[in-house]
Amino acid sequence: MFILYLLLSFGFLNEIPAGSDKVSANDLAIEKPLPIAELMHFKNAKFRTSKKNIDSIAISYSNTKISAAELRKSLKENLSLGTISFDHVKTEFTNQLVDKIIPHWYGTPWSFGGHTAIPNQGKIACGYFISTTLRDMGMKLNRYTLAQKSPIDEAKMISCGAEITTVTQDSPEKAFEEIDSLTKEGLYFIGFDEGHVGYLLKREGELLLIHSNYLAPISVCIEPLAASRVFKRFTTFHLVAISHNEVLLQRWLNNGAIL
Repeated sequence: MFILYLLLSFGFLNEIPAGSDKVSANDLAIEKPLPIAELMHFKNAKFRTSKKNIDSIAISYSNTKISAAELRKSLKENLSLGTISFDHVKTEFTNQLVDKIIPHWYGTPWSFGGHTAIPNQGKIACGYFISTTLRDMGMKLNRYTLAQKSPIDEAKMISCGAEITTVTQDSPEKAFEEIDSLTKEGLYFIGFDEGHVGYLLKREGELLLIHSNYLAPISVCIEPLAASRVFKRFTTFHLVAISHNEVLLQRWLNNGAIL
């Protein structure tokens, strides 16, 4: 029942009627981001309970990708008309990716060579989780090329020339403190030295790690950064802003390539 509640509450079992999830060019209201309490409902969630649920997730995901494409077009049009600010674009992009695209992936099993393109069907490695979700958000990129790069090179590609901040500390506590001081509300890419990648989300002042986790639960999950066993294994981290990277988001709006 808990799994059914999660799927229903995030619309994974609701068939979307034609046009009902489309973004109107005149719909300028920012949808509020999900509270952390709701995001954390997905912690360690397993959605692979039946073929019916898996198929429902796939249908919902396809609709969500269409919605993301329509959002991009609407934001581009309204930005050119001067009816919204670029801060509006940042917020809408982040909310769509974090609250609509990514939740479909929670519970998808991790494997080192996993590269499924469909959530909860097959397995996915950490790099492919990043590249696939960004692509499905509408970023024009080669998900194989991005996923197969080292963490620092992946950071360089996503940065589009923006600043990459490297944090090196001798303890997880010190690293967390520095990362916390360097970040503001929004989404970041985080590379773990030479060994792992994920998203870093700061919401309501809390730092959350969203990644395809090679430790328990060995699947895509969201967890507090400070409590993450993966985080505690590393001392060097590469941070790149996503929400606040105007070059990256401008390329998204213009359908420009992320090289």
